[in-house]
Amino acid sequence: MSETKITKKRQFEDEEYYFRFQKHLDELKWLYIELYGNYEMFDELCSQMYLFYTERKEELKALDRIREQDPEWFKRNDMLGMMLYVDNFADNLQGVKAKLDYIKEANVNYVHLMPLLESPKGRSDGGYAVANFRKVQPELGTIEDLEEVAKECHDRNISVCMDFVMNHTSEDHEWAVRARRGEGEYMSRYFFYDNYYIPSLYEQTVPQVFPTTAPGNFTYLPEINHYVLTTFYPYQWDLNYKNPRVFNEMMYNFLFFANAGIDVIRIDAVPYIWKELGTDCRNLPKVHTIVRMMRMIGEIVCPGIVLLGEVVMEPSKVAPYFGTVEKPECHMLYNVTTMATTWNSVATRDVRLLKKQMDIVNSLPKEYTFLNYLRCHDDIGWGLDYDTLRWWGMEERPHKQYINDFFTGQVEGSFSRGELYNADPVTGDARFCGTTASMCGIEKAGFEQDEEQMEAAIQRDLMLHAYMFMQSGIPVLYSGDEIAQVNDYTYKEIPEKAPDSRYIHRGKFLWENAQKIHEKGTVQQRIFGGLDKMEKIRAKEKAFMSNANCYTIETYDNSVLCLVREYKGDKIIGLFNFSEFDKTAWIDEHDGEYEDLLTGRMLKASGVDIPGNGYYWMKRR
Repeated sequence: MSETKITKKRQFEDEEYYFRFQKHLDELKWLYIELYGNYEMFDELCSQMYLFYTERKEELKALDRIREQDPEWFKRNDMLGMMLYVDNFADNLQGVKAKLDYIKEANVNYVHLMPLLESPKGRSDGGYAVANFRKVQPELGTIEDLEEVAKECHDRNISVCMDFVMNHTSEDHEWAVRARRGEGEYMSRYFFYDNYYIPSLYEQTVPQVFPTTAPGNFTYLPEINHYVLTTFYPYQWDLNYKNPRVFNEMMYNFLFFANAGIDVIRIDAVPYIWKELGTDCRNLPKVHTIVRMMRMIGEIVCPGIVLLGEVVMEPSKVAPYFGTVEKPECHMLYNVTTMATTWNSVATRDVRLLKKQMDIVNSLPKEYTFLNYLRCHDDIGWGLDYDTLRWWGMEERPHKQYINDFFTGQVEGSFSRGELYNADPVTGDARFCGTTASMCGIEKAGFEQDEEQMEAAIQRDLMLHAYMFMQSGIPVLYSGDEIAQVNDYTYKEIPEKAPDSRYIHRGKFLWENAQKIHEKGTVQQRIFGGLDKMEKIRAKEKAFMSNANCYTIETYDNSVLCLVREYKGDKIIGLFNFSEFDKTAWIDEHDGEYEDLLTGRMLKASGVDIPGNGYYWMKRR
């Protein structure tokens, strides 16, 4: 490239950066100085932002410009995600790169690589205790391997998501190691106390996340005679965002991964990142200040990236993390409580609570984008709407007991298999672990060699996916669900995994089963093929755009859910039978003939008969 072209290119890029920077400067500076009152640290942040911009690869800058012109690029009806553990899926990052053809065959164009940064063996919480934010776990590869995978994904129009653990570091992180030596600069990056008085005050108002496996919110360090705040596990030390050095350095880590080619940054445990004595240290206003600043920093340096917030709360508490239309925060959020309510409906054959949840989500502004899923890497906590259930005559403790008994296979007639997690014998509370296929009955039917049971289990599995695809937002598969992978009990043979039942659904991806997706009649072919059909219809029909108008219709049967999607004149009615018995959906839509997109049958949208675990996607013609 000639010197003149290089100069013009730099001038163009400097003007591009300056325009973005000036657009956000006043608000960013106001929020930063209000929070920290430190002009020197703000100036450092701004200079580092520009440095990260200049180091950003040309192909990523080009992608930024395309996405700036199409800011809703991630909301299209063909978006389909998959979350996977690199080691379980393909051993390492180069293995993932070699398996991208399979990911494309599964119609996936958004892949979430589960925690892969360096973390200590046996003290990692599944990778969420990061010891080095700039280094990949050695057995998985290197940062260069990650960049290769991201580039290869971009060449195939696949976006890449990665976890960014903001709330805490591992006790093996350099900051923590130096803090443990008593170095004040690094102790100030955490919450240290030389006696138990202040920690005791926190304990009065701050709930415990894991009261049975990690009780309390503080850990005592006898070698320096101090207590340190550890909200999750003793080896995860909470960062002190009242220190501007912490904020700045974590933003540099965020930009580092954006420059590595990561498209979607998943902010882990975001409601916890600001702490105030006398509060529950959840969802505090300054959390939103930090996320808003992070959004603006991204829009200045790397506007093609998307922030995905992990907020494990009901929709009314989740929604504020979108920010406002004028001052947005996260681009996307997980639809966490809907997952739990979905499985509650499976166990009870009652969709009333789920319908109420759908109505709440659908009433939110269309700019809000949720990620929807049936299962993920974590357990299922039964955070249901117990006030409503109580109104219907169902008390919390016996209801939770029933659900857990059902999904562990202890209720007569249950088809599910799985295990409890964090069971508390005092409160009777517990969470549940298991794969989608095992919860739907595929494991039980296969073990008992019962084809009738298997037919029902496959139908149930596909019905739940059809329903999930109809929800407002973007669907995400958990790796293995597309081939009906069942629970993996071998985790009990591995000492560091045995105490954690979540590994039951974190098993190795069974490539020998994936090879059966084209063998007609196999469970893998029936599930993969059924999903493939839905995914291709969804990608073709504009009513599946994530910002379509969505609402429910009363079916007058507690087992049948009706979801409707409308977009620019197109209308699709989804009917989903959560029971094993034939039902009639008493809807009464007289606005034309309807075709079931899944079978081609013409149906009237009135008094629709639906078989056990059946489902329809009925499009108005």
